[in-house]
Amino acid sequence: MARRSKPGSASATETPLPSKKDILTYVKANDGNVVRREVARAFNIKGAARADLRALLKEMDAEGSINLKGGKRIEQSGTLPPVAPIDVMSVDDDGDLLCMPANWRGDDEPPMIRLYARRAEKLKPVPGVGDRLLARLKPAGDSSFEADVIKPIGKGAHRFLAVFRKRRRGGMADPVERRARDKFTIDPGDEGQAKDGDLVWLETKNARGYGPKKARIRSVAGHIDDKNAYSTIALANHGIPTVFPPGVIAEADKAKLPALGDRVDLRDIPLFTIDPADAKDHDDAVFAEPDPNPENSGGFRVIVAIADVSFFVSPGSALDKEAIKRGNSTYLPDRVVPMLPERLSNDLCSLRENVDRPCLAVEMIIDKGGVKKSQRFMRAIMRSHAKLSYEDAQAINDGGSASPKIKTAIKNLYAAFHIRWKERTKRAPLDLDLPERKIILNDSGEVHKVIKRERFDAHRVIEEFMILANVAAAEALERARTPLIYRVHADPDPEKLEAVRDYLGTLDYSLTKGGSVRPANFNQLLKIAADRDQKEMVSEVVLRSQRQAVYETDNAGHFGLNLPRYAHFTSPIRRYADLVVHRALVKAFKLGDHGQSAQEAAELPQIAQQISDLERRAIAAERESNDRYLAGFLEGRIGDEFTARIRGVTKFGLFIMLDETGADGFIPMRTLGFERFRFEERDHAVIGESSGGMFRLGQAVEVRLAEATPLTGGLRFEMLSDPLPGEGSPRRKGPTKKRNAGKKKKTAKRTTTAKTAKPKKKKRKRGNAKPRRD
Repeated sequence: MARRSKPGSASATETPLPSKKDILTYVKANDGNVVRREVARAFNIKGAARADLRALLKEMDAEGSINLKGGKRIEQSGTLPPVAPIDVMSVDDDGDLLCMPANWRGDDEPPMIRLYARRAEKLKPVPGVGDRLLARLKPAGDSSFEADVIKPIGKGAHRFLAVFRKRRRGGMADPVERRARDKFTIDPGDEGQAKDGDLVWLETKNARGYGPKKARIRSVAGHIDDKNAYSTIALANHGIPTVFPPGVIAEADKAKLPALGDRVDLRDIPLFTIDPADAKDHDDAVFAEPDPNPENSGGFRVIVAIADVSFFVSPGSALDKEAIKRGNSTYLPDRVVPMLPERLSNDLCSLRENVDRPCLAVEMIIDKGGVKKSQRFMRAIMRSHAKLSYEDAQAINDGGSASPKIKTAIKNLYAAFHIRWKERTKRAPLDLDLPERKIILNDSGEVHKVIKRERFDAHRVIEEFMILANVAAAEALERARTPLIYRVHADPDPEKLEAVRDYLGTLDYSLTKGGSVRPANFNQLLKIAADRDQKEMVSEVVLRSQRQAVYETDNAGHFGLNLPRYAHFTSPIRRYADLVVHRALVKAFKLGDHGQSAQEAAELPQIAQQISDLERRAIAAERESNDRYLAGFLEGRIGDEFTARIRGVTKFGLFIMLDETGADGFIPMRTLGFERFRFEERDHAVIGESSGGMFRLGQAVEVRLAEATPLTGGLRFEMLSDPLPGEGSPRRKGPTKKRNAGKKKKTAKRTTTAKTAKPKKKKRKRGNAKPRRD
């Protein structure tokens, strides 16, 4: 028979090549694993026609419908061979390793492969997340498999999030990480089920030489045109879970409110909540009245009631295991990713108005000087008598309308706050009072505006009594000798402090030398800076000298609050640390079930480290989400001029923050001017080598937006302000003029992709070194 040149176009005397569907049916009928010779025999393909069969099979392999191994063995795509490389992706609650096939090419989601902990622990070294293993795979009776490791074979490929752009064959992927430099080629068959514009998880492929970077798509996370794509990217990048497992939801759905029983009945006491106007979870309620004890004339009785989360979330339960995986709730412009399912966070645990709710309350007695004299913890049932926003509470205190009961309660709370403020003034905590901004979205999920959060006395009232309750919890547990997790803010690092001292000296400020620097020393500097109209500049420097607050079992005090001991007690709906403290209080004062277990007490150091890490993860996700929303908001304003302040100085350029929106951006060193600038770490400045002029930390400047990349959250600016006069440079009289003021604004090409077109390079005098990309 003559060989056919093209499948599907043969004379009547030729044996036609089978269709792709016929080949797939045959492979599936033979357990998804055959060799090419068997296919040829089954369809009577002989002689030279076998070359066309080979070509057809290679085409099917490229499409991903089959896996062609070594050019001869054919496997059905979407099935697993008896032996295969697998990647360890995560660890479940039982310590079992959950894995994925390393080279999955099926249309469906890859099957789950479980490596049981008892088997993993026998290996040396014990495998962990990110390891690649060669394993025998055994069907587990459902769609999953069990793994028996033959040997480790290195690390799995790097995974990251990108936007997929479909091409005629395969496609391209743009990473969403600002640090990523390359686009990736997606070969045909490696795109899975991804469609154009999908946010996808990529896995890099080993590549040789200097050709294009290649990757394969492992899963789809969303679509770039979704209105919540910016938050989806941030959550996915940081591995923050957004869906609760069915077992956790089931446990939450079964939860029921407790009976009064041995609890204290606080329902007739007019406790009320004060929260942001859009809050859905209400952790805390407050109440104050003049102390009826005649021996404490002028003092107050204050009750802070906190949601009794520990009643619903017992140690070791499914809810508990999921809560510690999350560590805290994550707050993004378009959503809240809660630590607990909504059945608890927004309902049973939330201290909603006019309904009975269980609480863990502390009654505190303060004297007329604002000093706390005593405290008593109790499990209780309360009923919130009012749900107030900060604006509501402030308006009532200022004479607005409310029921007599609530008006009296508000007046008493403010009166207690004013005498408590006396003690705070003596304590002198660090008073940076940096502005906070909030992104407001419209119905389409786009940024409508950015507002500065207005600070009322109502904010300070709640903050002060929450701090007092947190101190009471730490003191009570110490006295009861019950293990706890402290909120620790250590003293500033001595080296950072010395650098700050040197920098402030260049601004003609003096920071105490020798001995221990206290918050009051910084506060005095800030007061002087305010008189010189330099408070924001000095605040930035003081902030950079501070260590990050963490959770620890060894107490080191809280420098910022100027307190010897401090714990988190007041927000157990959204912070796991507070739940741990609640359980400790339940155990210490014998307040009922679900107190601290011996196992939990032994694991507190590990828990403290874990929730500190998870807090940093949430903060990073919140910051990245905000950056993307703000970049999207400013994308249409390329060429516009803004007032800003320098937030960071590096050898690569300047980080700035816009006054209008709080958006962060970058000015590359090479664009600062026609002279070479050098970085002076001691001065937190870059200094012109010819003029001596400088740009320094905290300096107010004017800038022009040159580029916005919403996908990565990047903003690039051009400097318009002249540098400050330095030593040896001529000082101008009058206000500093703007550079480039007479130039026509240039409008850069707008883009919504991860990489915008690079601006045309200008010739530079003195050959500035090219800085690292921001």
